[in-house]
Amino acid sequence: MSIASPPATRTTQFAPRLAALLSEHTGKDAFRLEPDTMGVAGHELADRILAARRATETERPTFKPLHGRSIERNEAAAVMRVIGKDVREALERPLVRSVDLTGSWPLTGHLFLRDLILGSDPRRLRILMSRNLELTPKLTWSVIAAGAAIPRRKGARAQSSGIARLFAEAGGYHDRRYAMGIYRRAAAPVCFTVSTLVANALWLGAPFDEGTSNRNLLHEAARLLPPSWNILRYASPEYGALDARIGDRDDVLVLPLLSHRDPALWEDPDAFRPERWDHLDPDTAPGYLPFGHSSERCWGRHMVMPLAELLLDLVRGAGLEVDPAQRRAKVPLVGLLGVEDVRLVKGTAVRRGR
Repeated sequence: MSIASPPATRTTQFAPRLAALLSEHTGKDAFRLEPDTMGVAGHELADRILAARRATETERPTFKPLHGRSIERNEAAAVMRVIGKDVREALERPLVRSVDLTGSWPLTGHLFLRDLILGSDPRRLRILMSRNLELTPKLTWSVIAAGAAIPRRKGARAQSSGIARLFAEAGGYHDRRYAMGIYRRAAAPVCFTVSTLVANALWLGAPFDEGTSNRNLLHEAARLLPPSWNILRYASPEYGALDARIGDRDDVLVLPLLSHRDPALWEDPDAFRPERWDHLDPDTAPGYLPFGHSSERCWGRHMVMPLAELLLDLVRGAGLEVDPAQRRAKVPLVGLLGVEDVRLVKGTAVRRGR
């Protein structure tokens, strides 16, 4: 499935399974995806399902059990406070606005954010920020195992980020391996999500009107290409009581990808219209779940938006644009939804030296 985006010559090509969801189920309330899985896109039913109970540890996207060890909510909250402090400190430091952000996105934006927030961290930790590790979990855990096998060096602790100092405090091999896993789980998604969200906004809407706020651009990009496009809940007796179509053994997949384009909720739902957010509250807009449900929102949302606004501001201030020769971008079927390989180049006015 291909969906035209501004300008008219630009096309977004979804992976076949995503395209099938959009073409077959947009506007539907609930539908069977697999013999043991129900899809839910209706916002009222989704609200009831997500409010029925808290996510279990295996349903949480970031803080699933690590190396067989459960991550309690208070530990997860403490880790997020640490990475949140790292982000705030990065935002408070003087920023070099002459940085070159041309190239392939979201990779270019990801590398910029990695260096901005975690630039002083040891190499064995920074390598965990590589997007190549997304190819397979086995590769990630192999890199972690190799890094944890090397005893930590003394003397680098004061210069590192807070999330890296958790590693510095780890003792033996197993503790170091666990700390490296936490580093990957907490730090990498922030940079991945922000760079993907900004790349999505640039592809879907650039060139932007000068008066359009970064906030509106990002919320509209998150509507059309929600980075967290599905929310899984395993079979639970609460769900059948909410809707008879859901069996006792049915898993439920709530799909913001579809509710964000529901024609009953959004005017001109497939169009990139950032001005709609002049009158909408992203925390209360029905069916809008880019950071999860109000009962259990993603802890990282307060980091994502300020970083994304900063990054988008840098791109706009530098006069960069999507390569006019690029007419198509693919959206692969991966956990973090977004266009791949959006090429940013210097705009016409910049090239002419204006």
